[in-house]
Amino acid sequence: MPVPPRVRRVVSLVPSLTESVAGCDAGLLAGVTDWCAHPPGLAAARIGGTKNPDVAAIAALAPDVVLANEEENREPDLAALRAAGCPVWVTRIRDLPEALASLDRMLTLGCRLPRPGWLDAAEAAWRQVPALAPGRAAIVPVWRRPWMVLGRDTFAGDLLARLGVANVYAGHAERYPRIGLAELQAAPADLVVLPDEPYRFGPGDGPEAFPGRPAALVSGRHLTWYGPSLAQAPALLARQLRAGLTSGLAGPGEAGR
Repeated sequence: MPVPPRVRRVVSLVPSLTESVAGCDAGLLAGVTDWCAHPPGLAAARIGGTKNPDVAAIAALAPDVVLANEEENREPDLAALRAAGCPVWVTRIRDLPEALASLDRMLTLGCRLPRPGWLDAAEAAWRQVPALAPGRAAIVPVWRRPWMVLGRDTFAGDLLARLGVANVYAGHAERYPRIGLAELQAAPADLVVLPDEPYRFGPGDGPEAFPGRPAALVSGRHLTWYGPSLAQAPALLARQLRAGLTSGLAGPGEAGR
């Protein structure tokens, strides 16, 4: 089912896409997930999580378009929404250029909005990336119990590479492999990058697993979200990574909390 010529009601199944639409016109958002925390104070209905959306509740909102992502959302849920008569716009984002182009298409064609100024600001910010010293290699855990790390072909890995940090597991066959802690501790890395989402790593939860190795606590939203936060991401992430390299551990204030 195609998106109508005029879009008045949008349901977003991805927090970063919610923030992207809200950065243009928050009034369009009729429904968002329970995890959509940015911007705060959204008046939209809550329709479940990214992996368990309430299809009946979404259909009852009569959205002109439902925004989804091929990694964040499950195909059976999207198929059920289509069967219920909801147009579904699915993004696929694996690197920065794909993110910028996909957001432009989603907002202008999928939501019938004018191209937002924050998208231009994001493109400009990443053209002037404050890269670290070349040759830095990092382990990037995204979960604990069990340990999972960034593997191949990930958006976050691409952002780190643009900042001068190479992901040790970028050549792994899986995108988010489970790696035992002993192997992680033995990996040839200059740095451990610990984002505060999806797992909330912090000063007392994560760095202690890698004794003797610098650890940078970074903002998970700026590392993994594609939306308005991209405009601030390069400067903030570079500062947090540099703090980890120079002091051994970024303090709470540097982690974007």
